[in-house]
Amino acid sequence: MTAPVIITILDHFAARAAVNDLAAVLVACVEGGASVGFMQPYRHEDAVAYWEKIAEDVEAGRLILIGAQIRGRTVGTVQVAPSAAPNQPHRADLRKLLIHPKARGQGLSRELMQAAEAAAVKQGLSLLVLDTATGSDAEAIYPRFGWQRAGVIPDYALWPQGGYCDTTLFYKKIAAHR
Repeated sequence: MTAPVIITILDHFAARAAVNDLAAVLVACVEGGASVGFMQPYRHEDAVAYWEKIAEDVEAGRLILIGAQIRGRTVGTVQVAPSAAPNQPHRADLRKLLIHPKARGQGLSRELMQAAEAAAVKQGLSLLVLDTATGSDAEAIYPRFGWQRAGVIPDYALWPQGGYCDTTLFYKKIAAHR
């Protein structure tokens, strides 16, 4: 029997308490080849510093952080970053959908995405955008969740082990404009 999954929006206290788990997820994903902004080798200490900054952004209200816990450990996460631009109050970037490789195959991506969309709607947002490495496993999941492909930017980033990778842009309208 699979352990129950708990999906929660993490306030800054919960984010700080989960820093080590979140760092382990990020390191495992980067070391596994995920192009999420970091290069290999990627150290746990560097990931801790990243998540501490994210906890500050959560505390300042610049970011919504959602976690997936199994047996009290955070094994997945996603971020919703509302736009700071005055002409984009209806939009947010979806960032860093990460599932620890050992926790994959349980539907956590879908649950995290649904929670992110619900949190965004609750904030009055109507449009989400994201980018992901073209040809990655991650790229294949977004259309299954109702996201629309907007296009591909060549040589947008580097794979964590080196070499250019293209990036596919996606968007999803999640609510009617007010």
